[in-house]
Amino acid sequence: MFFRQRAAPDATLSYLFGCAGHRMAVAVDVVAGDEDWFIAEAGKADARIVHVIDTHVHADHLSGGFGLARRVAAPYHLHESNRGRVAFDFAALADGQRIAAGNVLVDVIHTPGHTADSVCLVVRDLRRGDEPWFVITGDTLFVGAVGRPDLAGREREMAAQLHDSLHRRLLTLPPELEIYPGHQAGSACGAGLSGKPASTIGFEKRFNPLLSLARQAFVDAVIAEIPPPPADMARIVEANLRGVVPAAASA
Repeated sequence: MFFRQRAAPDATLSYLFGCAGHRMAVAVDVVAGDEDWFIAEAGKADARIVHVIDTHVHADHLSGGFGLARRVAAPYHLHESNRGRVAFDFAALADGQRIAAGNVLVDVIHTPGHTADSVCLVVRDLRRGDEPWFVITGDTLFVGAVGRPDLAGREREMAAQLHDSLHRRLLTLPPELEIYPGHQAGSACGAGLSGKPASTIGFEKRFNPLLSLARQAFVDAVIAEIPPPPADMARIVEANLRGVVPAAASA
């Protein structure tokens, strides 16, 4: 397997990984303007991008996922709850679905809470074995923090969903599993994010202060720490729902 993590100036983390043997790559949470980097890195690995995934419709940055997918003639994936919400066709993701890129397998976990459409991606490399190797957690779980639950309103309801997604889905994964989040310190998508761009399930269960809280205490704590909304959020969400990136952002 090859693996690349891309850090954007706004603290967003994006990913390119895949199977070198079968020359297939998967791109996740691409930021608008980074499309050329993904194409170049796939080329360095002698691979073609066969899947492009956004872990949710982003509110803090313009997505380059739809544009990249069109450029490389690959399916663009979002969770199925976005049917009728976005203004373009996409390949719908369902909870429990498996996506293949050669020997690399990606299992989809629906983890609502940060947003209703949030998903996490459990990745395994069959050349190493059938056990999962890492999970891309999007804006559900960060290093030292969790995602904010208020972007669509209903913050208490969403915070409760986030607690359930964390404890019933992510924290049941093997403790040695590496986690790669959608942001690091400096992002508006959560409070108290670490500057370290990776962790493990076991380390977060032990040291992430929010993960030891009971459900109601978790909701109260997350609501109390909500940071200011991302700058220009309404315009960003609208652009991502339409699949159109302003020329200045894509240049």
